[in-house]
Amino acid sequence: MEYSRFYHCASLILSISGLVFPVMVGSIGINYGQIANNLPAPDNVVPLVKSIGATKVKLYDADPRVLKAFANTGVEFIVGLGNEYLSKMRDPEKAQAWVKTNVQAYLPATKITCITIGNEVLTFNDTGLTDNLFPAMQNIHTALVNLGLDKQVSVTTAHSLAILEVSYPPSAGSFRKDLVGCITPLLNFHAKTNSPFLINAYPFFAYKSNPKQISLDFVLFQPNQGIVDSKSNFHYDNMLFAQIDAVHSALASLGYSKLPVHISETGWPSKGDADELGATLENAKKYNGNLFKIICQRKGTPMRPNTDLNIYVFALFNENMKPGPASERNYGLFKPDGTPAYSLGISGTDAVSANTTTTTTGAPAPPSPDSSSTGYLSISAAVKERCCSCIGQLLFPLLLLSYLAFRLAF
Repeated sequence: MEYSRFYHCASLILSISGLVFPVMVGSIGINYGQIANNLPAPDNVVPLVKSIGATKVKLYDADPRVLKAFANTGVEFIVGLGNEYLSKMRDPEKAQAWVKTNVQAYLPATKITCITIGNEVLTFNDTGLTDNLFPAMQNIHTALVNLGLDKQVSVTTAHSLAILEVSYPPSAGSFRKDLVGCITPLLNFHAKTNSPFLINAYPFFAYKSNPKQISLDFVLFQPNQGIVDSKSNFHYDNMLFAQIDAVHSALASLGYSKLPVHISETGWPSKGDADELGATLENAKKYNGNLFKIICQRKGTPMRPNTDLNIYVFALFNENMKPGPASERNYGLFKPDGTPAYSLGISGTDAVSANTTTTTTGAPAPPSPDSSSTGYLSISAAVKERCCSCIGQLLFPLLLLSYLAFRLAF
């Protein structure tokens, strides 16, 4: 492979992307899942990530190839400690050894800012995993303190929305009674360490499970009459915001209303099995395209209108070895060869219905979603409104340009 040729082309792409994403620097992150046998080398992923203005990457491990490839790029990283390692982290010495090997060894060249301990642990119905989660979080944090890294690296874990017992109406959101005893110590930990509460929220699963009662427009951020929370009188024109506010309500019910909520996973598959209604390329374009626009508008949820969204959308690549239904292998923005999986279809002049507090006729209550997929493309709401007019015309061309740079490397 002619690396000099590749990076010469990549530098041109990055120069162009710097012109068209001047206000997006520091705002976009992307999940980099690697459950596949056909992905490009990490060195060749760097220009793909930067070509879309991404400055944050989340891993579900601490892959040394990736962490080395992104050294001195300025890209922030979240690294993951898999569920299979939680029991070992009950040993403080092993926890400190893990942090030294997987975090400290790459600092400061690679900007690791967060560690996620496990994924959706509390909804695996595995007592061993559940019992190991909090001790693992404590010991990893203690290791960071001992190494003087706790001010720059936070510790958290991601939950499925299935930890909620009630999610509708949003103002009635509450945690499952059988999980409150496990969740409360975690919330106290977050409050003491200033780390965010992560939730994986997928309107796709809710629609797939009940397509006759749930409006497709409501889950895809398309114009619709929306629903009204009869208690708060807040109007919701999309399911994702209703899900987020249900989490805010659940936290408030336990006395943690000030904890920041980040959506660690959300997305829409571009392909699925025959029984996976809604899993189409067109719907994926609408969901992620409209989500980009909402984030660009810096709109908070009805319950938190002045709080920037921190949303992470699944994912960088389609991953051909992920188990489960076909949808699990088709959430990516990119195909493994570097081509865009689809155009986001964003137009700077397209209007997305905004959240208001006007009362309208409610829609049927959405059911609790299934467990989510693993991975995310993170997009924070630090994007300024003036970027909206250029995002639609320029994002997809940039993806194509990044693909050209990728192909020229070979």
